[in-house]
Amino acid sequence: MAWRCSGRTNAELISNLSRNAILSSDRVANAMAKVDRANYVLNNSDAYQDSPQSIGHGATISAPHMHAHALENLLPFLNPGSSVLDVGSGSGYLSAVLHHLVSPSDPHLPKGRIVGIDHIPELVEWSKNNLSNDGLADALDDGSIVMVAGDGREGHPTGPYDAIHVGAASETLPQRLVDQLKAPGRMFIPVGVYSQAVWQVDKDSHGEVTKKELMGVMYVPLTDAVKQKRGY
Repeated sequence: MAWRCSGRTNAELISNLSRNAILSSDRVANAMAKVDRANYVLNNSDAYQDSPQSIGHGATISAPHMHAHALENLLPFLNPGSSVLDVGSGSGYLSAVLHHLVSPSDPHLPKGRIVGIDHIPELVEWSKNNLSNDGLADALDDGSIVMVAGDGREGHPTGPYDAIHVGAASETLPQRLVDQLKAPGRMFIPVGVYSQAVWQVDKDSHGEVTKKELMGVMYVPLTDAVKQKRGY
């Protein structure tokens, strides 16, 4: 059903994701409604297609249904004031949606912090422009959203994080990312090479880590910048 969720507008795309039970929470649907996907793709005519799309430099923006699955899975850890790491942040789309979940507009609620990390500096600069064009310049200015160039497999030293999203497939589970999860915390990460699956990695309040396979997927590899740019 996921591939039937394409729409002609952002609102229609989100409605179709809800109709097909990929989106199940109002919080996630409302956050996605605040982020116009057309600001984060190269071809605006394909912005609301439920499919992955190239964003240059060997990178892609995931299909909307996969972003929806990730957000719904991480939702218990996406609260006002939460800190989130978005690995392979690419165009900045998911970082924007995450921002609306952890930094709601209500001034009485605490602001969270999104750290988007990508190893392609050109994508990082592009993502900042995309976020600004989507009305999030203030969030970049006040540090609610931070976009950095770096190796996401190593995480980022501003952790630990309540939630970690990984937007490319790692050959094995990166221990550095597990270490940067809060206790409790959750990571959504595709793992594998030829046969890939999304793993839900949970760390409980005592620091115990459990792993659960959620679904089979096909993502681009989580690799270094040189291999990515030359086509893996």
